[in-house]
Amino acid sequence: MPTTTLLLILALAPHVSPGPRAPDDTVHCVAAAQFLREHQRMVASVERDTIDDWRTGRRLAGCRVTAAGTTTSGVASEAVRFYERLRAARWTRTPEPRDAPNEASLRFRWQGSDCVFNVYAEAGLGTDAEFRVNEALKPAPGETRYQVLALCMPALPASP
Repeated sequence: MPTTTLLLILALAPHVSPGPRAPDDTVHCVAAAQFLREHQRMVASVERDTIDDWRTGRRLAGCRVTAAGTTTSGVASEAVRFYERLRAARWTRTPEPRDAPNEASLRFRWQGSDCVFNVYAEAGLGTDAEFRVNEALKPAPGETRYQVLALCMPALPASP
């Protein structure tokens, strides 16, 4: 593959890291994955990721948690309860959070990690992780499947 084609592919794929990664890149997802599994009873997958963080203006080594769960009250109601439970579990809003623009995402902090959480109704990422968590989750009659994506990274000050 020509070098210019490879560079173009990397420039257009913000969640692909071209270089070697540290073995602890997923450390920022530990608390988020634990919350999703234990408090939300979701099936969750953790992967390394590189995040273009609009809050800091930096490209950060981090991770993503892709999760699937079920609800009997509808996805919109579940999203409200999700953020209430997150707060009750002592996650706090990141100072100057700058949530995902034009999206239903909220940024929360747990100790040294910031995570942007997004609750959504239908699988739409098209990733292997999303396929795996949905395949592992079998909704019972009367339950509706919903998804959560959390992008987690080191907690840093916002850019001016």
